[in-house]
Formats: sequence, C-alpha cells, structure tokens
Amino acid sequence: MRIDIISIFPKMFEPVLGESIIKRAQAKGLVKIKVHDLRSFTLNKHKKVDDRPYGGGPGMVMGPQPIFSAVKKIKAKAKSGKVRVILLSPKGKTLTQNVAKKLTKEKHLILICGHYEGVDERVREYLVNDEISIGDYILTGGELPAMVLLDSIIRLVPKVLGKDTSNVVESFEDNLLEYPQYTRPESFNSYKVPKVLLSGDHKKICDWRKMQSLKVTKLKRPDLLKKQLNKK
Repeated sequence: MRIDIISIFPKMFEPVLGESIIKRAQAKGLVKIKVHDLRSFTLNKHKKVDDRPYGGGPGMVMGPQPIFSAVKKIKAKAKSGKVRVILLSPKGKTLTQNVAKKLTKEKHLILICGHYEGVDERVREYLVNDEISIGDYILTGGELPAMVLLDSIIRLVPKVLGKDTSNVVESFEDNLLEYPQYTRPESFNSYKVPKVLLSGDHKKICDWRKMQSLKVTKLKRPDLLKKQLNKK
C-alpha cells in the first residue's frame, strides 16, 4: 500500500511516521508513506495557497490550483492504476472501523489536509473520491484527522500487527466494544482477576468474553447494539 499526504505543515507528520506501528510497517515494506508540502506546487511566487472567498465572508479559502497540481503529479508517478483521493473534512462521512477496513483494500491513497475556512468547492466536485471526518467537531486543519486515519488503516494491513488475530477481537468488531482485559499480577491492591480467566476452560472464557462485550456495549454504547440488530 502507498499513501501520499498533501499538507501545508508536512513536519507535523514526522513524529507520527517515525514511531510505533507506523514506523515498523514502513520498515517492513508493508506500506510506503510520503508527505508532500502543498506550497511547493503553487504557481504563486509568494507560495500562497489560500485567498479571500468570493462573495465575502471571514477567513481564507485554499485555492484549487496547488491541490490539483499536487494530485496530478502524484498520480503521474503512481505504479498502480487506481488511486483513491480523500479530503479530510468535517463535511465528510464519519470514520468508522468499517470505513478503515474498506480503505485497506486500496493500493494507493492520497490524503488532502484542508485548512483555513476550507477548500475551493471544485476540489470536492472534480478531484476527490471521498470526504472523511473523524467526528462532529472542528479542528484547525486536516493534519490530525489524517494521522488518525493513517493509524486506523495501517494497523489493519495484513502482517503489520504481530498476529493475524490481533485486530479481530477489538472494539467495534461486530458492532460491539471489546471485553475487559487483564494481565499479571493476579492480585493487585486486593483487586483480583476474574476466576474464569484463570480456569483454562476456553469455552467458558469465550462465553464470558462475549457476555462482557455485550454488557460493556449496552452500558457505554447502546447505539452500537441497535446497529447490530439492524444488521441481523
């Protein structure tokens, strides 16, 4: 998988790309990530990527020219024929586990980080394939959402995590939250691990985990249970 990121603050990505799972995924050759400075694609001598909105109003709007030019150049160098272009935007569909799963099937993604009061509408209409939001709130720009999207996708790429089953029994799989997890010591400050987990009886443990997932989901995210019922 290849992921290209277009941003006016490319240095923001350095700490994220150089640590943890994302770093290891790149080192293993399972994913290739490149961050592009949008300002290097502008024809403006002052390297401006924004301008005042037509019709008046507060703030500035990112112009279409540098974004179109950046995507065109990246696509020209693409080895795979199909490239999916995503704009990180509060107007987009909400990022979910299912959305992340679908995106792992893509060979090449281009992520556009919006800024200021947004991007010229022609970018939405004629350039991008998807708009994705990480929640119903406003951030300064699309860099943080792009990092969240990156992490959610890359950890699902085969062989990135230690075991193939590592991402199967997690929260939001089958619209359920994950069951409680415990590790050593067995007793800590008089708080003890549930006996069933020490029993060695795999069926009892499996049943307990299913019940706990249902219990936690009902308590914290009852909306997910409704989704599961609708799915059935």
